[in-house]
Amino acid sequence: MKKIKSIVYFILCAMISGCSNFDHLNTNPNTVETATSSLLATSVILDIVSPDGYAANFIQDACLAKQMIWLEYLHDYNYNVLGRASFSGYTMLINADKMKELAKEEYKDAYEALALFAKSYKLFYLSMQVGDIPLSDALQGESNNTKPRYDSQEEVMKTILDDLETASRLFSLANSFDGDPVFQGDVSKWEKVTNTFRLKVLMYLSKKENDPGLNSKERFARIFNNEPLMESNKDNLQLVFSDKSGQLYPYNKATSKHHVYATISSIVIDTLKAYNDYRLFYFAQPAKTMTEKGLQPDNADAYIGLDPVADFSDIKSEYAKGAYSAINLRYTDIPAGEPYTRVGYAEQCFILAEAILRGCINGNATEYYNAGIKASMTFIAENTPDDEMYHHGKIITEDYIDTYLNSEPVILKGDTEHKIKQIIVQKYLTYYMQYPFDAYYEYRRTGYPVLPINPLTNRNAEKDKIPVRWMYPTKEFDYNKENVDNAVASQYEGIDNNNKIMWILK
Repeated sequence: MKKIKSIVYFILCAMISGCSNFDHLNTNPNTVETATSSLLATSVILDIVSPDGYAANFIQDACLAKQMIWLEYLHDYNYNVLGRASFSGYTMLINADKMKELAKEEYKDAYEALALFAKSYKLFYLSMQVGDIPLSDALQGESNNTKPRYDSQEEVMKTILDDLETASRLFSLANSFDGDPVFQGDVSKWEKVTNTFRLKVLMYLSKKENDPGLNSKERFARIFNNEPLMESNKDNLQLVFSDKSGQLYPYNKATSKHHVYATISSIVIDTLKAYNDYRLFYFAQPAKTMTEKGLQPDNADAYIGLDPVADFSDIKSEYAKGAYSAINLRYTDIPAGEPYTRVGYAEQCFILAEAILRGCINGNATEYYNAGIKASMTFIAENTPDDEMYHHGKIITEDYIDTYLNSEPVILKGDTEHKIKQIIVQKYLTYYMQYPFDAYYEYRRTGYPVLPINPLTNRNAEKDKIPVRWMYPTKEFDYNKENVDNAVASQYEGIDNNNKIMWILK
C-alpha cells in the first residue's frame, strides 16, 4: 500500500484525537502507516459533522446570532467581537486528498466524490468568514509552494459549485464505501446531501442572482428539476450521539459542569411566545422567579428570555435572581441529547420556499414553508423522551403542528419581502442548537430576524452595526504576507477589519 508522508501521519492522528472519541476511532497509532481510504474517510466526515467543542464553544455561534447568552464571563460573540479566523481547516483537506489517492479502483468514485464535497464544505464556510481565500494554489506544500495566492470569493464560489456538481455525479455512479459513521457508505444519501448543499450555497449567493457569470437561478432550477434531494429528516447530514463514553451529547452535564451558564435570549423566547410555539417548552426551562409566583411549567408566561444586548452586569443581576430561562434539561441530562445537524431536510424546505418567491423555481412556497416547519418540529419531538421534565406537558403532535401552521402569526402571507422574513425567522428557530453559524450568516444576508443593537454595549468598532466578517489569521501576515496583503487590498481597500463588506454581500 502506498505510504503516507510523515506530516500526514501527524495530521491524521491529531484530527482523529481532536474530532471525537467514538469507539471505532480508538485505533493503535502504530497502524497509521497503513492508513486506508476508509480510515481517512472517517476522519474527514467527523471533521465536518462534529461540534467545535463543549460548553461555551458549543454554543458560541448561538451567542453571535443572539439566540443565547453565556453568563460565566462576557463572551466576545455576545457583544460582537469577531476577531480573526483560523485556516486550520485546510489540514482536513490534505486527508481528503490522500483518501482519494489511496482508494481502490472500485471505490474511486465514492472517495473522490466525498473529497470534493468535504473540500467544498470546508472552503465555503471559510470563505463565508473572511472573503477571498487560497484555493488554486492551496495544499501544494509538497511542491514547495508554501505561500499560496488568494482566489477571489467569486472564483471560490464558482469552483465550489462546479466541484459539488461533479461530486453529485460521482456519487450517482459510485459503489457504497467503508469508513462512513453517518450514512454507513450509502452513496444515495450523500448524493442528496450534496445536492441540498448546492442549493444552500446558491441561496447564500442570492445577492448575485443576476450575475451572468454565476447563472445561479438556472443552476438552482436545474438541480431542483433533475437531481435527487432530501425527502425527510432521515436524510439529514448529522452526528448522532449515544450514552457510551466519548459519544455523549456535547452539552451533557457529564461532559462539562459549565452548562449552568447558558441562558436563552429574549429574541428566541419572545418569538416562540408570539407564535404560541411549543418548541418553547422543549428549548427552555421555566424561570425560577415565575414558578415561585405560582406559574406552572406549561404556561408560556413562566419563561423569560434575557436581553442579549443589555449591560452584562444587568444580565448577571437577573441571572442571580433566577429571572431567566435556562436551557431545557433534555440538552444536559439525556446522554444522547439530539443529533447535531449540518445539512438538513427542514432547511432544504425553507430554501425551496424562498427560491420560489425569488423566481428561481416554480412551485407553492407555502407548501415548502409548512414542510420545513413540520420537519423542524418533528425532529425535536422524535428526539425527546415523552417526559414532562422535557416538554412540560406541551407535546408536539401532528394535530398541534396542523393547528400551528394555520394560526394567523404563522401563515405565510403579505408581500414577497414579508414572506421571506417569515421563512428566515422559522429557519432561525430551526437553527437553535443546530447548524453552527448559519443563523448569523442568514441574518447577515437578509437582515432577519431583526436583531437588537445597543451602542452602549456593542464592542464592535462601529457601534450601530453587527460585524460582517472575521479578519484574516495573524499567521497569514507572518508567513504569507504578500498574498494576504493583496487580498485585503483588492477587497477591502487595504484595511482588514470586521466591518468591510465581502463580495457575496454586495
